[in-house]
Amino acid sequence: MLHTAIEQRLHLRVLEVLPDASLDCLRLRPCADTKFGDYQANGLMTLAKERKQNPRQLAEEVLLGLDVADLCSSVEIAGAGFLNFRLKTEAVAQMLVDAQQGDALFVAPASHPRRFVVDFSSPNVAKPMHVGHIRSTILGDAIARTLRRLGHTVITDNHIGDWGTQFGKLLIGWKTDLDRAALDRDPLVEMGRLYKLVNARFEADDVIKGQARQELVKLQDGDAENLACWREMIELSLREFDKIYQRLGVRFDHVLGESFYNPQLKGVVQALVDAGLARESEGAIVVFFEDIPELKENPALIQKNDGAANYTTTDLATLAYRRETFHPDEVVYVTDGRQQLHFKQLFTIYHRWQPSDTTVLSHVWFGMILGPDNKPFKTRTGENIELGWLLNEAEERAFTTVTEKNPEMPESERREIARVVGIGAVKYSDLLPNRQSDYVFSWDKMLALQGNTAPYLQYAYTRIRSVFRKAAELGWQPGAARFALAMPEEIALAKHLLRYGQTLEGVLSEYRANYLCNYLYDLAGLFARFYENCPILKSEGEERNDRLALCELAGRVLKEGLNILGIETTEKM
Repeated sequence: MLHTAIEQRLHLRVLEVLPDASLDCLRLRPCADTKFGDYQANGLMTLAKERKQNPRQLAEEVLLGLDVADLCSSVEIAGAGFLNFRLKTEAVAQMLVDAQQGDALFVAPASHPRRFVVDFSSPNVAKPMHVGHIRSTILGDAIARTLRRLGHTVITDNHIGDWGTQFGKLLIGWKTDLDRAALDRDPLVEMGRLYKLVNARFEADDVIKGQARQELVKLQDGDAENLACWREMIELSLREFDKIYQRLGVRFDHVLGESFYNPQLKGVVQALVDAGLARESEGAIVVFFEDIPELKENPALIQKNDGAANYTTTDLATLAYRRETFHPDEVVYVTDGRQQLHFKQLFTIYHRWQPSDTTVLSHVWFGMILGPDNKPFKTRTGENIELGWLLNEAEERAFTTVTEKNPEMPESERREIARVVGIGAVKYSDLLPNRQSDYVFSWDKMLALQGNTAPYLQYAYTRIRSVFRKAAELGWQPGAARFALAMPEEIALAKHLLRYGQTLEGVLSEYRANYLCNYLYDLAGLFARFYENCPILKSEGEERNDRLALCELAGRVLKEGLNILGIETTEKM
């Protein structure tokens, strides 16, 4: 990659001038405004400040012996000591040739591949997946796909909620009010009905509370009947979850619920007590954080006064299992922002419990989805919006739009396009905002063919494919291109393609998929300007071949980038 080659030469030159310099701060980043150049490095200012030197003088000294003439047409010092690099058109063209002839597509695999466990989605058994599961599922999948594309090993784990006090209530309903026909029709709806039914009684009736506790204890003690009911609940739930995951194109390597770790919980608690990290408090076992100001007022409960464990205990056991089984370099948890305190406690306890373990623990948290009233997105009656309904609605709305534009198209074809567009629109609208921000859900915005939306990007891809259909009709045969890049629009598009791999690296540096969304939106815009200003099929000879090859590379990057976001493309729209 060009930016990598320039960066490496810059590093070598800086070490000649400052042999003891730390190069972590010295990175090439795309210029925010291309009138200043293509890439910029501002790390020399940091190095100069550390040594109380004049940054411009340091930049001049570095530049004096920096040899990048084969890659850059100019390198200039700007501001207090920035270095601005403008790429040589011939060097850009060679990168396009390399991409056309190989399969790297402007992406260099990680120089030090790592092993990741990505924990995301995590619905609760016996409850339908709802709108609250969208962000974790879609963002987690995009992170896993990005990691794999850059050559890392990824293990995805869906840590489902399949244990806890709710099963005492569910078991009562299962035994007394279960409608088998309704269960066969829609298992999660029927289990949801049972839970609501018993829960309403539970709040007002101490007898029901006692019965629920008894059923839960029997389950925990291995009662055959209760275990059989509980296993059926899990099996039916997983079957329904899989229908949603298949529609979303999401897969997991493992689905290990909370119950999987039950045998380890007592040992975890005892280990923490023995290590002096936890102690008894009012009958419970608690970890205190007297030395951490932000956690001092928030001790972590790891065993209740009735002997039961909780989420923190289970998550500690899960981490221990993952370390022993998967040997990860990093574990990534993708959850909403309300769990920030939990993960601060969890990571602190784990690192104190296992001080020699160097596994990086990352909490990738996100904001909420809001309705038009800027409140959490729910139905008019205040219920959670089921994810299945949301996907159906997206497909139906997309089908209406496709039918309006292409009424003559066979219905099966319109349905397939609507599926791709509708599901893609839901995903993209969720990935586009800064993940830590709340965002307002809007059907009109997400399904628009204009603006930064999935349908706009998918349509840009279909335009590229239509060019090749017309080229085939004219008898064009693909061949090696030289990429003369004579027009400004060709050069701008080509240089943007070169930034694709760096964009993926940026996604992983902060786990922000919106970086890729914005890159692809810019790519579609640059392609549109190229398409409008640089005749493709009306050109001839090598010029036509060059422009078709540039189209092909833009289409490949657009398709692959959308695929990394979990979004499909279609040949026609």
